[in-house]
Amino acid sequence: MKGKRVFALSMITLAVSQAVYAEVGMLPEVNVTSTTIDDRFDSKRGEASNINIISGKKVDEEHGKNLVEILESIPGVTAEVQSGDSVKIMLRGVEAQRYMGEKPGVAIVIDGVPVQERTGRVNIDLDNIESIKVIKGGASYLFGEDALSGAVIITTKRGAKMAGVTASAEAGSFNYHKELLRAGFSKGDWVGHVQATKRETDGYHDQGGSFSEYLNGKLQYLIDETSDIAFGFENSSRAKDSHGTVKGVTAAALDPQSFSGGKDYARMYDVNLDKFNVTYAKDFGVGGNLLVNTYVFKDHTFSWSNPNGFLRTAGGALLNGTAAASDMSTINDAYVNGGDTKQEQKGLKAEWRKGGEQVGLMAGLDLQSFSDRALTKNLVTYSARSTGINAFNPLNLAGATTVDSFSTSDTKALYGEFKWQATAPLTITLNARHDNIDTGYESFIPLTAAQITAGKTNTGQKSFNVWSERAGLNYALSAEREIYANISSGFRVPTISQLYGSTVTPTGTVLANPNLTPEKSWNQEIGLRAKSELFDVALDMDMAYFQIDRKDFILNTGGQYQTDPVTEQYQNIGGVRNRGVELGVKTDSKLAWSGDLAYTYLDAKFTKNDSYWMSMGVRGSLPSVLYNNTGNVVPRTPTHKANLSTRYRYSPAWSFSAEMNAQSGMFADEVNLVWIGGRTLFNAMVNYELKTERGMKWSAFARIDNLFDRLYYSTIRGGSDGDGNGVYNAEDMSITVDPGRVWTAGLTLSF
Repeated sequence: MKGKRVFALSMITLAVSQAVYAEVGMLPEVNVTSTTIDDRFDSKRGEASNINIISGKKVDEEHGKNLVEILESIPGVTAEVQSGDSVKIMLRGVEAQRYMGEKPGVAIVIDGVPVQERTGRVNIDLDNIESIKVIKGGASYLFGEDALSGAVIITTKRGAKMAGVTASAEAGSFNYHKELLRAGFSKGDWVGHVQATKRETDGYHDQGGSFSEYLNGKLQYLIDETSDIAFGFENSSRAKDSHGTVKGVTAAALDPQSFSGGKDYARMYDVNLDKFNVTYAKDFGVGGNLLVNTYVFKDHTFSWSNPNGFLRTAGGALLNGTAAASDMSTINDAYVNGGDTKQEQKGLKAEWRKGGEQVGLMAGLDLQSFSDRALTKNLVTYSARSTGINAFNPLNLAGATTVDSFSTSDTKALYGEFKWQATAPLTITLNARHDNIDTGYESFIPLTAAQITAGKTNTGQKSFNVWSERAGLNYALSAEREIYANISSGFRVPTISQLYGSTVTPTGTVLANPNLTPEKSWNQEIGLRAKSELFDVALDMDMAYFQIDRKDFILNTGGQYQTDPVTEQYQNIGGVRNRGVELGVKTDSKLAWSGDLAYTYLDAKFTKNDSYWMSMGVRGSLPSVLYNNTGNVVPRTPTHKANLSTRYRYSPAWSFSAEMNAQSGMFADEVNLVWIGGRTLFNAMVNYELKTERGMKWSAFARIDNLFDRLYYSTIRGGSDGDGNGVYNAEDMSITVDPGRVWTAGLTLSF
C-alpha cells in the first residue's frame, strides 16, 4: 500500500506542477477514446495504460488456427491451447496456477459483450475478426468483474469492405480442413454480409478430433450522416474430444499421442452457441458520441468429466472382477459425470462521451443478467473406493441425478472517465466504476432429513458492491515520445460454492464462509511509447514496467484442488505479486522488409500461500502433506518470453515470413519441485496474391509451424502423487505433448 501511495503522490505532484502553466484556449481538444462497446476509437495517443491493437487484416494474414497464434505478437500475453480452437487467455501471468475451468482473470469482450463461456475459455471464429484490442493491468474500471489483469476486446467484421463474395479452402496436417464462404453487399444506406465457416481435424492425439461450424453476419443501416444501427448474429456448433493428456514424462516420451489411455478430467464437449447483438451509434460532433448496445448470448454445453472411481454392477460387485480391472482411471471411456448446462447472458450497455477544450468526459451504464442451468447425471454405476460398499463407500447408480441447479448473477454498474489536458504535454485521466452484483443459487434435489438436520440448504444468495478505479497520466516528451503511468484495479466476487460450501452441496464437506470479500488486484504501471529510427527504418516502440498485487485472493484452506485431513473452508488468504517488463517493437508492414519484436520479463511469486496440502500415497486413503508455498514461483510462468517475426515482400505478389517463439523454463507445480526447460520454436509462411483486370483477387498461402519439429509440452500440470507410489516427481505430471511440425495451406478467391 505504501508503494501505491508514493506512486500516486508522484503522479499528482507532476500534474500540479504542470497545471500551473496551463493556458486556457491554447490547448488541443480532448477526446475520450475508452469504450467497452466498439472499436471505432483506436488511438493510443494520450492513453494512460498499456494498449495493443491487432487489425483484422493482420489476423487474416496470419492464417492462424487459434487465437494464441495471433496474440503471440503482444508482450505479456500467455495462453493455454486445447484441442480445436479453444484457448484460455491470461495476461502477465495472473491466474496461471489455475487450470480447472475457472475464470481467467481477463475480461473477454466480443462486440461489447463480456463473454462468460463455460470452462473459462474463449472460442471465436478467427475469420470473423475486425480488430483485437488488449488492455493490460487491472481493467475493472471499464469492464467490471474478472478484469484482474486486463481485457481482450474483439470486434467482429463489418462495413462496406465486406461487399462481394469470398470463398476459401484450407487443408493441413492430421486431416485438417476448413471451408469458408462469405457474401456481402453495400447499397445506399445498407451494408451487410453473411459468412459460413466449417473447420474439422482428426487431431494429433488419440481421440483428439474437433469440429466447428460458424454462421455469422452483420447488417448495418446508416440512419443519417451522424448515426447508424447494426445488428449482428452468430450461431456456432462445436465438438471436441480428448486433449491428449498422459501421466508423467516417461509416458510423454513413449506415448505422446496418448494411445495408452491418458485420462483428461473432462472430455466429449458438444457446444452450441447463439449470439445476437444490436448497436446504435450517434455522433454529435465536437467529440460528442452516444453508443448503445443490447445483446443475448446462449451457451448449451454437454460434456463428460471425472474419470475416478471403480466400476460396479447394480448389485455392488466390481464390474470386471478385480479392482485393477475396474479402475476407471485406466479405462478410456469410463467417466462418472455427464454434464448438461445452459447459460444465458442478456444485457444493455450505454455510453455517452463529450470532448472539448481541456476536458473530456465519458459516462456509461452496464446492465447484465446471467443464468446457468446445470444438470449432471451419473454415466456409470461406480463407487469412490475399491473396498466394500458401505455408508462410507456408497454405491452410485448410473442415471442418478447428482446436480440439478440454477445459478444467477445480475449486475448493475455505472462507470465513467474524466480526461483533463492539464498542459499541452500533460493529460490526466481518472476512471471509476461501481458494480452492484446479486448472485443466487438454487438446487432442485430434495434434501434428506439428515441433511436438513446437518444444516444443509438448497438455496444461497449474496450481494456485492464493488468500486474499481484508475488514475493515470500521459506526458508528451515530444511529438514522437510520451510517458504514461497509472494505478488501476480489478476485482472478482466469490462464487456461491465458495461462500456456502457444503451447505449447498449435500455430499460436500467444505465449511461455509458467507463473509468472503471480493478479490482485488492493484496494478501499477509506467511506460514509454516512442517512434524512432534504426538504420533508416521507422520503429514504433512501447516499453512498460508493471506490478500487480493481490493480497486477498480466495483459496481453500486445503490448497488448490487438494484434499486435506482437516476441515476445509474458502478464505481470503492468498497473496501473489506479478511484476515485470514488456517491450514491443514494430516496423511498417508495408515496407519491403518488416519485423516485429515482443519480449516479456515476468517475476510472479506467491506472497502468501502457506496452507497447501498435497495428496501422497495410495489413492483412496489420500494421506496429505502440508507445504508452505509462500515465496514460490507461480507455476507455468516463464521468466523470459520472446516473439520475433519478420516479413519480406519479394514482389507485389510474393511475400515470405518467419517467426521465432522462445521462452525460458518454468515450474509445473505450486510446490516448485518439477522444473520444465525452455524451448524455441520456428514457424515459416509464404503468401501469393494475384489481382486480375476483372477485379478478382486470388491468394494462396502455405505455413509450417514448429519447423524443426521440436518436442515440447503444450500443457503440463502437477499437484498430487498421481501414481500413488508415495513419491511426488515428474512422473506425476499431467502432460499434453505438442503435435510437432504441422503444415497448413489454403486458397482464397474474392470478387
